[in-house]
Amino acid sequence: MPDALTVEDLLDAYRTMKTIREFEDRVHVEFAKGGIPGFVHLYAGEEASATGVGMHLSKEDKLASNHRGHGHCIAKGVEVKGMMAEIYGKATGTCKGKGGSMHIADLDTGMMGANGIVGGGPPLACGAALAAKMKKNGKIAVVFCGDGASNQGTTFEAMNLASVWKLPVVFVFENNGYGEATGSSYSVSCGDIADRAKGFGMPGRIADGHDFFEVYEAFGEASERARKGEGPSLLEHKLDRFYGHFEGDNQNYRAEGEVQKLREETCCIKRFAATAVSEHGINQSQLEAIDSEVGELIDEAVKFAESSPDPSESDLTTDVYINY
Repeated sequence: MPDALTVEDLLDAYRTMKTIREFEDRVHVEFAKGGIPGFVHLYAGEEASATGVGMHLSKEDKLASNHRGHGHCIAKGVEVKGMMAEIYGKATGTCKGKGGSMHIADLDTGMMGANGIVGGGPPLACGAALAAKMKKNGKIAVVFCGDGASNQGTTFEAMNLASVWKLPVVFVFENNGYGEATGSSYSVSCGDIADRAKGFGMPGRIADGHDFFEVYEAFGEASERARKGEGPSLLEHKLDRFYGHFEGDNQNYRAEGEVQKLREETCCIKRFAATAVSEHGINQSQLEAIDSEVGELIDEAVKFAESSPDPSESDLTTDVYINY
């Protein structure tokens, strides 16, 4: 265990990962009932990635996300009930029901927003990083991208700009093996996305995205480098998603039994719990207490969302333009 992590830190990490998993599993169930509008892209299976990164960030640090952003939001501290209401399109949602699943944002927590545009996040993170550099406040920006976004011109331009201007930003590529239904082994020209860092003059590192401790350590080094003014870094987290690209995806592109095997053998929460109990002084009863608390929280979030009012017609043109 990294020296900086205490038992309380580990319990917080477990709580965050468990909250993400329970949130996503419940959205999966509720979406199938027909109560949630629009598209939903679930993060289950990738919890260690968001959590290991989020534990290094303060509210003043900025995070830009992608279409699979629920886990990033929770790890950045966005309130769960507001998130659920937002996904339901309700007026009590984090964005008043106007953003939905793919565009949850909460500037009070430093969450710049999920983004339905593939490769839309990197330029935004560079803008936030430039602001931090100009203010000399020691803050950083981080952006989560998928393997598909690693092929986008906006991403390359942002990485080049970040290096040229030595911006305090970390690019985190969550490579779950698929860009929608296309395998990254086919669509990504190099063996590892991390290798692309060399072309932009920044360090690149691969981390096992199923291993919270490895993610935490790798991002810790990258974030420290950024805060010291040494410029950007690229991290590639190799991991797997448990659900389809979107809810309703028949996943015919995946091998038979692939997901079940992943759930049994590579679940990041199971791995974390086993390590925490066997090596770091955590009791199973402590984890079970968190499981119970998280279950109650998600139940409350769904009830809150379902009982919340829809936005009114008068809300249609609000929040569209900034008035000075």
